[in-house]
This record gives sequence, C-alpha cells and structure tokens, in this order.
Amino acid sequence: MTPTTGQIFLSEFFGTAVLILFGAGVCAGVTMKRSKANSSGWIVITFGWGLAVFMGVYAAYATGGHLNPAVTVGKWIAGQDLAANVPATATNVTIYIIAQMLGAMVGAACAWLAYKKQFDDDLPAASKLGCFATAPEIRSYGWNCVTEAIATFVLVAWCLYAGKSPSELGPLAVAFVIVAIGLSLGGPTGYAINPARDLGPRLAYAILPIPGKKGADWGYAWVPVVGPMIGGAAAGLLIPHMAGLF
Repeated sequence: MTPTTGQIFLSEFFGTAVLILFGAGVCAGVTMKRSKANSSGWIVITFGWGLAVFMGVYAAYATGGHLNPAVTVGKWIAGQDLAANVPATATNVTIYIIAQMLGAMVGAACAWLAYKKQFDDDLPAASKLGCFATAPEIRSYGWNCVTEAIATFVLVAWCLYAGKSPSELGPLAVAFVIVAIGLSLGGPTGYAINPARDLGPRLAYAILPIPGKKGADWGYAWVPVVGPMIGGAAAGLLIPHMAGLF
C-alpha cells in the first residue's frame, strides 16, 4: 500500500522525534551535574545514540526510517525509492526533510522537559548547548566539514548498500554502524552526520526558555548541515556504481 502524504510526514516526524529525544537525552544525562549518569563518558553517548537510532528507525519503519536529510538525498541521487511504495520524487524528498527537521525540534524540546530542573541549574552555557547541538574540539570549519562529510558518507553508503546484502539485522545493524562511526570518527566534531539532528535541536535551544543560555553558535551551525549533505550526496553518486563490485 502506498502511504499518503500525511502518513509519510507523520512517520518521519515521529521517528526523528524519538531519535532526538533519546539522543539529546543521553547527552543531557551525561552532561548535567545532578544526573545519575553524570560524567559517564563518550562510550555511553555513542551507545545511547546508537540505540536512539535503533528506536527511531523502528518508529519510522514504514517510510524507511531515514530520520536524516543526508540519507534521503543520498537515496534520491542514487535513484532508489525512498521506501517501499514511496518513490523518490522532489515532493516526497521535501516532505521527508521538513518532517525530519520538525521532529528533531520536538524531540529536543521533550528531552529538555525531561531534564528541566537540571537545565535550570547553574551550568556553563556551552554545556547546555552541547546537549542539543554538536561542536568541534578544534575549530577549523573546513576540516570539521571534511570530518562530517567522511563520517556521513560511511553511514549513507551503508544504508544504500545494505538492501543488497544478505543481512536481516535491519535497524539493529544501523545502530551498530552509528556506534562505530561515533567511536572511530566522532571525536573531532561530535558526529552530527545528520543535518536534522543538529539544526533542529539547535533551533529548539534558541527558542526554549533555558536559564543561563547564550548564543546557539550559529557561526558553526552550517558545518553539520553542509558536511553531511556533501557526504550523503557523494555516497548517492558513487555507491550505485560500486555495488556491482561486491
């Protein structure tokens, strides 16, 4: 059955909201000083994000569980359908991306509500922003963009090729890929690898009444949008020509 426009929107919206609720939630849990998970570290964050993707993909399974404009655009460029019975038309791609962005904002707002009293605490503004959006350890916009592009290429390439593999792991396999990317390539920038994952929560941070917050670091905000889109587009261009080699 072909899903309606409304069903496509709600699927990607809800799936991305779930992704960000649990992804931003693990960041807040590790960062907030009066949280039982405080200072539990990068390993916890990477596994938290992996499980967040696992849950979000299942929630949006009817539309392929993209949750990520870079994945959607990569599949469009590769000439693949966005999901079963969902052709990669410009209209459908636009619906996916809008739903992902709005879902990310709602998921971030829900994570803030869950940790409302912790966000009310006295904490550096950068730490509060870090629960919503990524930031580089060494600020070098060009190289930060390269890091994001490489990491996203890995993710989108896997998503494009996985349908041709004999694996039946589905969302669980995507979760492991996210953990692997975080552990191996996430250190320099915090691995957004998803424009909606960064820009949606960054917008939510700018809107929400969070005590002690400062700017949303808009000077860096283009990097976790442009880098992942470059990586996703590159995967969409290259992987269809490489698939015959495997």
